[in-house]
Amino acid sequence: MTFWTTLGNVLLIFCLRVTDVSMGTVRTIMIMRGMRKWAALIGFVESSIWVVAISRVIGNLDTVWTVIGYSGGFATGTLLGMWIENKLALGYADVRIVSPTKGPEITEIIRHAGYGATQLQAQGQSGPVYMISVVAARKHVPDIIRLVNKVDATAFVTVEETRHVMRGHRRLIK
Repeated sequence: MTFWTTLGNVLLIFCLRVTDVSMGTVRTIMIMRGMRKWAALIGFVESSIWVVAISRVIGNLDTVWTVIGYSGGFATGTLLGMWIENKLALGYADVRIVSPTKGPEITEIIRHAGYGATQLQAQGQSGPVYMISVVAARKHVPDIIRLVNKVDATAFVTVEETRHVMRGHRRLIK
């Protein structure tokens, strides 16, 4: 086999693996988010690509470069898949904010921005605090955190992914 043929095979295997592994990462996230139909469709395409890639590797076991292309594509595809999923920001998140004194102001600015916010009075380690809960699309979390930081840059903020949401504030369900 010539150098150029081997290089072409390695690059093809690499690109196929980048594609199918990144699709697999997104598919797994879609399964976790309950997006079954999209996950199934992606799984079909992903497995078809994998069959082509692995057949190229098995058909060219006389060189280690095809295995390196396969493995490198897998690693790169994993990173690319995580990046794609982060950009898609599928699903919802529950943002919880704890502020000792500025709870009403945080709640007001969040509501004014069009998000639903539930404010509770709670007891923290050092005394009374306000706890604000906001469920929003994951793509809106950076915006909510910016709003919180405008009012209280020292507020304690946690973000948890939420698998399923029923009903809620008008902006949440759009």
